[in-house]
Amino acid sequence: MYDKEILNLFLYNIQLKIKRLNLSIREIIRKISFFNHLNNDQIELIISISKVIKHHKKSILYHESFTSKHLLFLVKGLVEIYKIDKFNRKAFLYHIHENSMITELSSIKNNRIINCFSNAKFLEDSIVLYIDSEKFQELFLSKNILTEELIEVILKKNYQLHHIVNRELVFDATAKVAFMLIDDLKMFNKLKRVDISFMLNIQPETLSRVLKSLMRKGIINIKKGEIVIENKEDLISIFNKVGDTKYN
Repeated sequence: MYDKEILNLFLYNIQLKIKRLNLSIREIIRKISFFNHLNNDQIELIISISKVIKHHKKSILYHESFTSKHLLFLVKGLVEIYKIDKFNRKAFLYHIHENSMITELSSIKNNRIINCFSNAKFLEDSIVLYIDSEKFQELFLSKNILTEELIEVILKKNYQLHHIVNRELVFDATAKVAFMLIDDLKMFNKLKRVDISFMLNIQPETLSRVLKSLMRKGIINIKKGEIVIENKEDLISIFNKVGDTKYN
């Protein structure tokens, strides 16, 4: 009798933990805009093929040429995407912020095995939602559910690639700094100047000169230790006129 009570209590605790876990995943999924148009039944389906994993700062999510069977969404934290050049030096590509898909897709078909084209590293303690890609294809994409959202993700990644090309091949130092100030001012103020210089592939002294020049022209200012934009139109014009680039 006593053993039966212990067993029942054990099973009850297991069921309680599963219920709490499902509730946690449900709350996470509802916070990710990619899933905004799903009904309750569809959300339950997503929960059934998902798991949530916490990752520590500075840990590696995946390496280039790695293959995955999951779609990955960053729930909380910050991820750096980079490649390694022929001299074994790290080449920064872009950051991934929370409420974004991490996975790099080239197609909405045949995503059962996903190839990674770069490296991903956590810059903060982070939480990642893992979704079984094969079941996602079967339960959603094959029924034309979430296909528009996935296409939108691919288009945004393509737009991001366009900006990487501009940064590395088209923009001069001033245009690089101006674009980052417009595109991600919060990150610019968060990072150390040496890290920004590395990201933009310019010398720290060059970054300092560009910032001082923009301040003299009244385009930016520094308040409470952070850069604020005083003239957004003039800042945008700096990189829009380089290579006939247009900012969206």
